[in-house]
Amino acid sequence: MNAIIMQGGKQYTVKKGDEVIVEKIDADIGAKITVPTVMTFDNGKIDTKPGKIDATIVEHGKGEKINGFKYKPKNNVRKKFGHRQPYTKIKIGGNN
Repeated sequence: MNAIIMQGGKQYTVKKGDEVIVEKIDADIGAKITVPTVMTFDNGKIDTKPGKIDATIVEHGKGEKINGFKYKPKNNVRKKFGHRQPYTKIKIGGNN
């Protein structure tokens, strides 16, 4: 069974047993969560009714650093900044 899930305002195509990196979820490692689905695909049949899929939180972390730079000409304004986006890795289970 394949499904399209929605988490953190983004959609991901997943199947049972996949590990997916999504936006940070405030829960402990090993916690069970329920993720809403947009569509499910099963043996060529498409089901567009909303459903839910169980998932387990595997780890939390931060992505690679992204450097940014702001510059305003003729004003001697230069500002460098960095950002690391937090993420959560989840393992997809079965249907709820």
